[in-house]
Amino acid sequence: MIFSIDFNSDEALYVQLCNQIIMCIANEQIREGDSLPSVRQLAEMVGINMHTVNKAYTVLRQEGYIKLDRRHGAIIALDIDKLRAMEALTQELRVVIAKAMCRNISTDEIHAIVDDVINEFLGG
Repeated sequence: MIFSIDFNSDEALYVQLCNQIIMCIANEQIREGDSLPSVRQLAEMVGINMHTVNKAYTVLRQEGYIKLDRRHGAIIALDIDKLRAMEALTQELRVVIAKAMCRNISTDEIHAIVDDVINEFLGG
């Protein structure tokens, strides 16, 4: 697991870290039951503040990607509430698609992009 943070990005550091961990889960680089580095270890590895890592882990826990255990640290534990996940995905996609349409990206182009992204995860 290698995480890289873009310190020049407008995106918050904890959001970048959350997104990279989610991508690793989706790409099966990390799986259900796998442990993430401790807050201190990850902060040192990436070169960011421990509070930033802690915030990322808290968000990931709230969103159902990990569980936090005092003895075992952060463990991948996916929330299998599919209906809730689909509702959240729909809300997020509404905004992303609205932004795309405001930039004159056609529905066919949006579909093609979505298919390409899905194929990346499926190894295609």
